[in-house]
Amino acid sequence: MPLLEIATNTAIDDNFDVAKKASKLTADILNKPENYVMVKVQDKQTLIFAGSNKPAAHVQLKSLNLPEDKTADYSASLCSFINTELNIECARIYIEFVNPERHMWGWSGKTF
Repeated sequence: MPLLEIATNTAIDDNFDVAKKASKLTADILNKPENYVMVKVQDKQTLIFAGSNKPAAHVQLKSLNLPEDKTADYSASLCSFINTELNIECARIYIEFVNPERHMWGWSGKTF
C-alpha cells in the first residue's frame, strides 16, 4: 500500500515514465511488491522554496509499518532519483515520511 507523491514546480516531459520509474524504486527500497505501490506525480505546481521559484520538489512517502530507522536511507534514494530524473538539487527537496495506523488506510472497500 505504499504511496509516493512527487510535486514539483518544474515541467516534466513524461510524467508516466517518471511515475513508472518511481514505482519500481519505491517497491525496491521498501522491499514490497510493486503491485501494491501507487505513485502520484504533479508537475508545474506553485511551489516556492527559500523564497525562490527555482526547481524544487515536495515528496511524500506513505506506507504502513514504515521503519523510522530507514528514513535517512529512503531520503538519500529518493533525492538521488529526483535529482537524476528531474534535475532538482537535493537541497531543494523536502521529503515527508508518513506511517499511518492500519485502520486509517483503506483499500478495496475495507481497511488494512
